[in-house]
Amino acid sequence: MSLEIERKFTVLNDSFKVDAYDVIHIKQGYIFSEDNKILRVRITQNYSKIAIKFGQDITRNEYEYDIPVSDAENLIKVCKGHIIDKKRYLVKNGDLIWEIDEFFQDNKGLIVAEIELEHENQDFFKPDWIGEEVSYNKKYYNHYLSKKPFLTW
Repeated sequence: MSLEIERKFTVLNDSFKVDAYDVIHIKQGYIFSEDNKILRVRITQNYSKIAIKFGQDITRNEYEYDIPVSDAENLIKVCKGHIIDKKRYLVKNGDLIWEIDEFFQDNKGLIVAEIELEHENQDFFKPDWIGEEVSYNKKYYNHYLSKKPFLTW
């Protein structure tokens, strides 16, 4: 079983961009999503994947698989408008990596940082651009944003 342990935070400013070692444009859609389980398709410039996630809060089961781009493009069409468009900035934090998502379209103006941990109580450094923790606030989850975008809050 593959576990994902992830904490989410708001971002106070865009100073993280100077430390980013990579930027990935992501388009993703949700074929199925409920509070505790999702089926997601994702397309980037380098890969396309399908993911199944289920569980509560910061610890969830995650199964992610590469798929052909043509399959991902067809699956995105099934998502019926539940699409997320974002840039992901990757910033090293010791042995860990911050993933900072800058959202566009109906979620424009929202920037959220995530860090994946080995265990729930793991210590990690919080840069000065990190704001409030929103790990337990479902409205910051991507699948929620696909249905109730940031600009409608």
